[in-house]
Amino acid sequence: MTVPPHDPTVEPSLESLVTQSLGDETVDMLPEILPTLVRDVSEIDWRLNQVLASTYAQLTEAARYACATGGKRVRPLLMAAAHRALGATSTAPIHSLAAAFQLIHTATLVHDDVIDHAETRRGRPSMPRAFGTPLAIVSGDYLFVRAFELAAEYPKSVILRCGEACADLVEGEVLQDASRFDLSTGRAHYFRVVERKTAAIIAAALASVAEIAGAGPVEQTALQTYGTALGVAFQIRDDLLDVFGDPDLLGKPLFTDFREGNPTLLSLEAYERLDPGRQAEFERLFQTRRKGTKHLTRLKELTEIAGADTVVANAAASWTDRAVRSLEPLPRGPYRNLLERLAHGAAERRF
Repeated sequence: MTVPPHDPTVEPSLESLVTQSLGDETVDMLPEILPTLVRDVSEIDWRLNQVLASTYAQLTEAARYACATGGKRVRPLLMAAAHRALGATSTAPIHSLAAAFQLIHTATLVHDDVIDHAETRRGRPSMPRAFGTPLAIVSGDYLFVRAFELAAEYPKSVILRCGEACADLVEGEVLQDASRFDLSTGRAHYFRVVERKTAAIIAAALASVAEIAGAGPVEQTALQTYGTALGVAFQIRDDLLDVFGDPDLLGKPLFTDFREGNPTLLSLEAYERLDPGRQAEFERLFQTRRKGTKHLTRLKELTEIAGADTVVANAAASWTDRAVRSLEPLPRGPYRNLLERLAHGAAERRF
C-alpha cells in the first residue's frame, strides 16, 4: 500500500477531530497514544479521499463536502483503537476498510438530511441545502458505491458482513418510518430500530477489524458486542441531546425527532410516566404534523415533568457498562483503556 505523504495542512484539523472525539479527560489520561491515533486517522482519511474523485466535478465537490461535514471520524478512530488493542503495530491493513465504513456512515447522514429536511449539519448547510435534493441523494449513493469499492480489497466474509450491516441499516430506516407519530410501538420496537440503524454498522466494522487482525472467535464476538452496545448508548444519548442539547455545539437545530414524529426512548419514557391528563396532551402534541415552537417547547416541558431525561441518561450509562464489560477478553493496555473511555464518552457527550 502506498504511504500517504505528510500533509501539515491536514493534521491540525484531524488532531482537533480526534481530540474532540476522545474528550479532554481521555487525552489527559492517555497522552502517549494521541500522536499515533492522529496519524492513523490521517492515513485513513487520506485513503478515503483517494476514491472520491469523479469524472464530473460537481459530484466530486459534493462528495468531498459531505465528507467534510460527516462527523468527527469516530468510526475510524474506534477501528484503529480496536486494531491496536489486539496487538497490531500498524493500522495499514485496515485503512481501506475504515475508510469504507466512514463513507457508509457519511452516506447515511446525507440521506438522513434528505429524509429529515435538515437545514444544517455540523454548523454548515446540509447537503440538500448546499447542493439540492437530487444531487444530495445521488451523492449519498455515490459514497456507498465507493465504500464497497474499498471493501472489495478484503475477504468475502468481510464484504458480506459489510453488506448485511447496510441491509440492517435500511431495515432500521423502514422500521422507524413505519412507527412515525405512534407512541404505542414501545421500547422493543425502538431498540429494533436502533440496533439496525445505528449499532449494526459499528458492530460489523469492529468484528471485521478483529477478523483482519487474525483474532479468534472470542475476540471477534467481544468487539462485535462492544460495537452494538456502544452504538445503542450513542443513539440514546443522541436522542437526549436532540431535546436537551446545545444547538451551537451540535451544529444543528433541536427537536428533530419531535418534529418528525420519531418515537425515541425519551419520548416513550415521557409518555409512559405522565399522568393520564398530561399523557393525552403529550400524545396529541406528538402526533401534530406541523409543530410550532410552542408545541415543541411544551413537549420538552412534559418530558422534564415526567423525569424521562434522567431515566434515559441512566439507560445510556447502562449500555456503556455493557460495552465496557464486553472488552474483558481483550489484552489490557492503553488501547483497551481508550475503547473503555470512548464507550463512556458515548453516554456523556454534549455534541
